Amino acid sequence: MTKHDTEVLVVGGSLVGLSAAVFLAHRGVKVTLVEPHVGSHPHPRAVGYTQRTMELFQTVGLGGKIPEAPKDFRLKRAVVESLAGRWREGSEWTPPKKEGPPAPVIEHSPHSGAAIAQDILEPTLRERARESGADLRLGSKLTKFTQDTDGVTATIEVKNGRSYELRSAYMIGADGGKSLVREALGIGRQGPGHLQTVRSVLFRAPELDVYLEKKVHQFEIEQPDLRAFLTTYGNGRWVLMFLDEKERTEDEQREALVKATGRPDIAFEIITTGRWELGALIADRFQEGRVFLAGDAAHALPPTRGGFGANTGIADVHNLAWKLEAVLCGKSSPALLDTYQVERRPVAWTRMEQTFARPDYAKYAQGFEHVTVFDDAAMEFGQIYRSAAIVGAGEDLPAAAAPDVWKGQPGTRAPYVPFAGQSQRSTLDLVGQRWTLIATDSRWAAAAAGLPIDTPSIATDDARAIRAAFGLNDSGATLVRPDGVIAWRAKELSKDARAELGDVFHRVAFTTH
Repeated sequence: MTKHDTEVLVVGGSLVGLSAAVFLAHRGVKVTLVEPHVGSHPHPRAVGYTQRTMELFQTVGLGGKIPEAPKDFRLKRAVVESLAGRWREGSEWTPPKKEGPPAPVIEHSPHSGAAIAQDILEPTLRERARESGADLRLGSKLTKFTQDTDGVTATIEVKNGRSYELRSAYMIGADGGKSLVREALGIGRQGPGHLQTVRSVLFRAPELDVYLEKKVHQFEIEQPDLRAFLTTYGNGRWVLMFLDEKERTEDEQREALVKATGRPDIAFEIITTGRWELGALIADRFQEGRVFLAGDAAHALPPTRGGFGANTGIADVHNLAWKLEAVLCGKSSPALLDTYQVERRPVAWTRMEQTFARPDYAKYAQGFEHVTVFDDAAMEFGQIYRSAAIVGAGEDLPAAAAPDVWKGQPGTRAPYVPFAGQSQRSTLDLVGQRWTLIATDSRWAAAAAGLPIDTPSIATDDARAIRAAFGLNDSGATLVRPDGVIAWRAKELSKDARAELGDVFHRVAFTTH
C-alpha cells in the first residue's frame, strides 16, 4: 500500500476550499489545505449565501454560527440616478409570470439564507475546519503535482522559498478561475468567455445605511457620464463597480463616489480597489483521475442575485465530500467518484444558462434567448442529478423544478416537511449524514436490516404530509443519500422488499461488501 501524508489535499483556501475542508473533516477524512494567503482577500466578493447553502452548513454544526437574514428578505435592485437622487423601479431577478394568479407561497426550507461578506464568513469556516481536524497550511502554495494509480504527489512552497512534497490519495483544485490545477491538467473550458473587465472601489460610509430602509440593497447608477453598480456589505462597507473599463485616479474615484451617492457631504474612506474579469466559462471536465475541480476552477460564473457563484461551488464540494469519505474508508468503490462530474457539471451549465436568460445580463444573452427560465425554488432546491448513483432520473425530465412539483423525484433534494408540534425540526434533520430510508410502513425497517441505512421512525401525525411530499403510497419508501439527495423511490412495498432494497443500495452506493 502506498503511504499518504494526507487523504485529501485541497488547493485553495477561499470559500469553496474552506467548505471542502469543513465537509471532509466533519466526516473524519484526513484533509490538508494549502493557500498562499494567510487571511481573507481585502476586497470581499461574495455576500449572499442561499437557503440550500445554509442547510449544508447546518449539517456540519455551523447553523447557529452564521447569522441569517430575516425570513422576508429578498435581494432587491433599483435603477437610480444616485442614492440621494431619483429612484426608478428595479427589475426582478426572476421575472414574474405574465399569466395566471400569483403562485402560493410555499416554505421549502427552515432557513432564510445569509447576507454577510465573504471575509466575515471565511474566519468562521477556518475555525470550524480546524475544530474538525483539518490541517490548514496558510502561506503555502502548490507549485506542481503529478498523479499515478495510487495517489497524487504535490510540491508545496512556503513563504521562505522552501519546498516539500506532500502525498495524498486525492486532490481538489478549488484555486479559482485562473486555476493552476486545471491548467496543469490541460482541461479546456466552454461558454461565453470574457464579458468585461470590472474595476471597483471598496469604501466605508456608514451614513449611507439609511438608504437601505426601503429594503433595496443593489443599485444601478444611471447618469449621462456615469454608469455603475453600487451595493452594500451590510456593515458600513459599500462597493462601487464601474461598468466601463476606464482606469481612474483616487481623485476620480472619489468624484465618482459623490456622483453615485449624491452625498458630497460624506468623507468616504476608501479601503481598497479591485480589478477583476467578468466572464462565464465551464470546464470540459471536473475530474481527471484522482484530481477534482470545484468552484471557480470548474465554473467561472458572473455574480448574480441568484447566488450562482460561490453557492454553486460550496454545493460542489458537499457533493464530493461524502463520496470521497465512502471510497477512502472502503464502503464504496472508486466508481462512485465518477458521478461527481456527471452530477455537478450539468448543474453548473444550467446555472450559466439561467444567468443569461434573466434581465441582469440581458445584454450578453446572445445564444441564450430561448432558454426556459426556471423559478427561484426550482433553481435553489430542485436541480436534478442523473448518474449511476441515482435510480429513476430519466433524460426526459426537466433540468429543474420546484420541490412541490417534483414530489420526491429521485435525483432531487429530499423535500422539507416540518414535524407537527416541533417548529425547529423537519425531515431535513433526518437526512444529510448517512444513507437514510424514509418510510411510514414499519416493514421497511426489517427490509433494511443488515444494511448501513438509518431507518428513523415517523410519527403518525407527520406520516400523511411526508408521504405526500415524497410521492409515496401508504407502504412506499425513499432512499436518501448522505448528501440529502434522493437515490431511489418505491412508491409501495414490493413482495420482496428486502431483496429489492439490497440490490438497489449496492447499485447506487457502489459498495464493495
